Amino acid sequence: MTPRHPLTPGRAGAASAALALVLASAATGSPVSAAGSEGADVPQGTVAYRSVARFATAGKPRDLLLHPDSKKLYVGSDDLPETADVNESGLHVLDPADGKVRSTIGQAPGPTGTLGRRAVRQLLAPLPGDGAVFSYPLRGIGTAKDGDAAAAGAWVPGAAVTHATAGLTPSTVLVAQGSVLSEVDIATAAVKRSVTLEGGDGFAVDAARGTVWFTDIGNRRMYRIDAATFRVAATVELPAGEGFGGFTEVDPETGAVWVGLDSSVVVHDATGKRLGTLRGAGSDMPRAAGFDATTHEAFVVWQDAGDTSQPGSDNDGTLTVHRTRDLQEVVKPVVLPGIHVQLGSAAVAVEPGGATVFVSDPVAGRIIRLERASSPRVTRSPADRSVAAGTEVSLTAEAEGTPRPTVAWQVSTDAGRTWQPVAGATAPTYTFTAALSDSGRRYRAEFGNDAGVVRTAVATLTVTIADTTAGGSSGGSTTAGGTGGTGAAGSAGSTGSAGSAGSAAGGSDGGSDSTSGTSGTSGTPGSVGGGSAGATVGGGDHTTPHGGALASTGAAVASLAGSAVVLTGAGWVLMRRARQRNTG
Repeated sequence: MTPRHPLTPGRAGAASAALALVLASAATGSPVSAAGSEGADVPQGTVAYRSVARFATAGKPRDLLLHPDSKKLYVGSDDLPETADVNESGLHVLDPADGKVRSTIGQAPGPTGTLGRRAVRQLLAPLPGDGAVFSYPLRGIGTAKDGDAAAAGAWVPGAAVTHATAGLTPSTVLVAQGSVLSEVDIATAAVKRSVTLEGGDGFAVDAARGTVWFTDIGNRRMYRIDAATFRVAATVELPAGEGFGGFTEVDPETGAVWVGLDSSVVVHDATGKRLGTLRGAGSDMPRAAGFDATTHEAFVVWQDAGDTSQPGSDNDGTLTVHRTRDLQEVVKPVVLPGIHVQLGSAAVAVEPGGATVFVSDPVAGRIIRLERASSPRVTRSPADRSVAAGTEVSLTAEAEGTPRPTVAWQVSTDAGRTWQPVAGATAPTYTFTAALSDSGRRYRAEFGNDAGVVRTAVATLTVTIADTTAGGSSGGSTTAGGTGGTGAAGSAGSTGSAGSAGSAAGGSDGGSDSTSGTSGTSGTPGSVGGGSAGATVGGGDHTTPHGGALASTGAAVASLAGSAVVLTGAGWVLMRRARQRNTG
């Protein structure tokens, strides 16, 4: 029989991480683009579970319970045959973070009240504050909490207890002794009322709706028992099959009944109407289920048949996660290596919110801790930029995911056909100085974690020659297209006409025609006319490309030529006056 696996409220949450990303020139602080992605190994926000720890500290685990108040992990266990020198049966209390044993309660009363070492088969309900109600062979109902030297308990009269769950009131439990279902007082094990059915195996309680669902695998049916009258109110037929029962569980949120049958899970609503059927992989059989009201999800543990001669048998089990409203699978099935049914049924407990799931492995005698991971979700991508050569550019990106995603920058030099990693660019911000050779390159950030890899939208970088049209005040050097002279000559590099114009300017003050952030004072980096240092020259639009030396000096040529005409005219007038004085 598969034990009941209560899921109780408690701490929840999944860590998320955000990496701040801004694509901005150091000069302009340009805005980033809206969220987006280009190319992804998995869709953004894909959820997956991964095994992060295995606890081998609690004997052979039979059932699990996460306490809603104390947050401790209670484990009901049998002894492991291979540890003959130590009896590990009993109720173990673990730290759910690392599996460290806080205490073990191994002693419980027998039928005459004598204490003895007892295995714990099922955990039925949490006690207020801390502790658990449990069942132990053959008819024991016990209670204990962390640190107790021994459990309190009493024995139910009659035949051996075959199944038990929490009761309809805090002071009672329900027990099955074959086809007889009874409501029993926890403290005394006295039977309050009972009903005898045609047959029966496991059952589940829907306390919110006053219903008990009792499965009869042999007759392939369920009995709906009214809690008020403790009588059968309806019978629901189950699909025909081979007669293997896995579990009966009720979703406390919806009242839906989930029944593990053979290699499938049959789901009915609170009235007994069939909602659908789930099937496992290969020969896997459903053996445990639990529900999380926060995520509205159901968690099902499937165990392999353990017989590799059967088709589809590989000795590995799986964990599947489904939306309770439509039964759709929301997570890729998680492989549980080595979990089969030959040595007993698994158990499952889910931390509210679904961040952590615990699955017992009856074969290896351990508990597997799995954590929820979500692939990165890009919340901001870099934008296209156009900057002047020599500008410092910072690329950043933003994404969130669980666990915290890592980031790596990539660059493409062939219009996005192929991508290469940017050496050393593994921080949220990648900063570099733009060169003309960078123009046309594309950049993107790749975020990855245990759940997958996603990438941001692409940002294209355009690099232009610095604007040289905004002249400085005085005394500066003249540069044009990366070449140029200095001083009075004002040479315009390789452009002959520009050089002539510079010569015509004459004088030691030499008018300045600066580029790339040179001010009126020769060689001083900064802005001209209010531009930011190293970015905008003369307050102009640094994103406007300028073509070559002649284009850069065109305005200067016109200006100097005009000045030359004025100076020539003024010189002719002075020379004429001088002649007139001499002749006078």
